[in-house]
Amino acid sequence: MTYGGAAAAALLRLDHVAKRYAGGVEAVADVGFTERAGGFTALLGPSGCGKSTVLRMIAGLIAPSAGRIAWSDAAAARDIGFVFQDATLMPWATARANAALPLRLRGMDRAAAGAAADAALAAVGLAGFERSYPRALSGGMRMRVSLARAMAAAPRVLLMDEPFAALDEITRFRLNDDLLALWRARGFTTLFVTHSVFESVYLAERVLVMTPRPGRIAADIALPPHPRAPGFRTSAEYAALCREVSGALEHVMAAAP
Repeated sequence: MTYGGAAAAALLRLDHVAKRYAGGVEAVADVGFTERAGGFTALLGPSGCGKSTVLRMIAGLIAPSAGRIAWSDAAAARDIGFVFQDATLMPWATARANAALPLRLRGMDRAAAGAAADAALAAVGLAGFERSYPRALSGGMRMRVSLARAMAAAPRVLLMDEPFAALDEITRFRLNDDLLALWRARGFTTLFVTHSVFESVYLAERVLVMTPRPGRIAADIALPPHPRAPGFRTSAEYAALCREVSGALEHVMAAAP
């Protein structure tokens, strides 16, 4: 299947990027791809293939050992939200305080940061839970707080590292839909790491399939643009796309030494 429309200018480009850690582990090698502004791309691959390493290099949390990460707009590189696999909330702080943390660290006054945090919590379906502590929230609700924290500053780029992997299927489906609604409404560029073929096909416009470590991009699969028809998740088209992506993943796994 072939999809695509008018090409948008690349916001981000990775050229021959590699990462070797101090202990000698080569996490990724010769990774290269571009991401357009406002795009939604999934990074799919086996455990340990370097998906998270790629995200962390893009975020500037770690430096590449080789290659180049370039932004067409330098301001976008400083305007990134990051959602980790664990919610990583401060247990002693309310949902509002957790969501407001990035804004407070930027120097925003408490009242303005609180108002922005409340708006972000409402956007992820947590209106009325602003004063709740993490211990009183379900796993899905804690992840919503984590997403609100990333969204409170209205980032231009959202990096997500398997954020829904530990959740039950029903909660995961709901959060998938909530994320898509936010992305469509706000237009931020999204890079989403997942182990799930089904999640990657449902969410993304494009799937990059990575090889086992050291991770490389083995396949770049275009998916139908959003918005998609109601019932897409149960459609024959969705099933065919999942088979295509699964086949690409099986191919790279079979070729691994």
